[in-house]
Amino acid sequence: MSRRRKAKKRLILQDSIYNSILVSKFINTLLLAGKKTIAQHIFYEAMNSINKIVQKEPLEILRRAIQNATPVIEVKARRIGGATYQVPTQVKTERGTSLALKLIIKNARKRPGRSMINKLTNEIIDAYNNTGNAIKKKEEIHKMAEANKAFSNIKM
Repeated sequence: MSRRRKAKKRLILQDSIYNSILVSKFINTLLLAGKKTIAQHIFYEAMNSINKIVQKEPLEILRRAIQNATPVIEVKARRIGGATYQVPTQVKTERGTSLALKLIIKNARKRPGRSMINKLTNEIIDAYNNTGNAIKKKEEIHKMAEANKAFSNIKM
């Protein structure tokens, strides 16, 4: 990480169907090896199947799922002397959204099954209902921060 100046935030354009920056971020996190059209196909088909299953606005379901999977606090390693401490810190909103996207996509990939569309659909619905592996991972992060609350006075 450069110490000279702060990195500029890149402008992310809205997607063409939902006109949402959040959807663009989700697709960019989903893509592998630069295959954006495949990631868009997977995402939009998953949103269509979410609409059929839940019969609500799929963008609202996605927003709620991401909100449910967003961690509020996390631990960061801080080295003092010879010891490394896990210091709990607040998560900024942008990083929290990014972590939630990564949690949902990572746990969707881990699910058993053949079709990524079905796995992603089920993971988003589970996150919407506050169940599933992404929510478990979020709670695990919170438990780790709670266990290391004694080191919260150490500055990052």
